[in-house]
Order: sequence, then structure tokens, then C-alpha cells
Amino acid sequence: MQATELSPGLVLRNYKPGQKLTDYKLIAFDMDSTLINIECVDEIADAAGRKTEVAAITEAAMRGEITDYKESLRRRVTLLKGVSIAHLEEVYSRRLRLNPGANELVAACKKAGLKVLLVSGGFTFFTDRIRDRLGIDFARSNVLEIEGGSDSGTLTGRMVEQAWGDICDGAEKRRTLLEVSTLLGIQPSQCIAMGDGANDLPMMGVAGLSVAYHAKPRVREQAMVSIESGGLDRLLEVIPQT
Repeated sequence: MQATELSPGLVLRNYKPGQKLTDYKLIAFDMDSTLINIECVDEIADAAGRKTEVAAITEAAMRGEITDYKESLRRRVTLLKGVSIAHLEEVYSRRLRLNPGANELVAACKKAGLKVLLVSGGFTFFTDRIRDRLGIDFARSNVLEIEGGSDSGTLTGRMVEQAWGDICDGAEKRRTLLEVSTLLGIQPSQCIAMGDGANDLPMMGVAGLSVAYHAKPRVREQAMVSIESGGLDRLLEVIPQT
């Protein structure tokens, strides 16, 4: 794809500026390393003393070197067995931060009339809180199985199957974006999809505007907009509010 640097750290590929935020009806975000600053599974693993092993699997999956995302996630979650809910709370309160510009971009989208979707290969323990914190309309992610109670229990190393399936991988992210589009009565071309890893490419591929945020090389190369420095709200330099 032909690349043009609109301004330092903001690269366009086969995309001609001219549209406004109000031309779109839905924006879909990945969570880990996109809306937030961490990969939650890696930080949970740190509590189990297994961060190096888990982070290596995460990195390979995000680069697209492990093609079976579901299996890679199962492998990582297995290594979380025995981690307490208190450790998850600590990850949320002490390590997790919204990435720069997250509040501003979500607020601008909502003001412009867009609905907001959070679709993540991460976990509901975190996505539900981010959804409520930012006023996001729809969210889909994975449920960690807990034994011993939701307040004082520990992780079993497994995930709970949900009505839509077992694991939210790249294919499920794409399906969710299309499902929400249908629910809203809009076309995929009226959607924006933002992510950083290989499992975001399927939903980015069907959206009218694909945006990479501080992403892996393969994702940057396939996105219409690549934010390579600065915050999420730099998207507003490409598609202004008015």
C-alpha cells in the first residue's frame, strides 16, 4: 500500500482524507494495548510468577506468528491457574491505565452520534469496568472461570463458554462488528475499527476505516490509518468532528 505521512507519527495508506466523524455510525475498539496500556493476561501472569512465559506467547500471537489465537489464549490462561481475585484487582487498580486520548476520542465519537463497541480477546473482569468507565455501548470478551466465589476465589486456568461461543478471537471480533452493524441497521462501511495486533485484522478488514494504534508491523502495513506516536485522539486529525 502507498503510505503518506499526514504529520509526524500519523501515516495514511490508500486513504484520502476528507470524511468527518459524523460520516460514521460505529467505532469498534480492541482493549489491551489499544484502549489501555497493558496486556492484562501478561500482568495477571506476573502475579503467578509466569509473566515471561505468558508474554512470549502473547507477543508471538500479536505478531501473527501463532496463527491459532484460541489455542494460544488457552495456553496462557492455563498458566494463570491459582491466581487470586485480589491479584486481578491489583492489576486493575495499580497497573491498568487508559491510553492517552482514550477519553477524548470516545467522548468525541459519542458527541458525533457514533455507538461504541469494545471487542476484546481479554477478559470481562476488565472490559466490563472499562465499558462502564467510558460509557461504551457494547462489549464482548472472555470470561475467566473462578472457583471459591467471585470476591475471594482463584482462577481455574479455564474460560467459561458464553452464548456466542467459547473465545473472542479475530474471527469473533469480525463477527461481532458485523452483528452490531446489523443490529444498528448500518453498513460495515460506516464503521471504524481500531486495534494493534494480528487478531484485530479481521474486523479491521471489514470496516470502512481501519486504524492501527502503536501496532505490530503487520497491522500498521494493512491499516488505512496508523497512529505511531501520540494518543488515540490523533484519529481526529484525520477525521475531524466537523
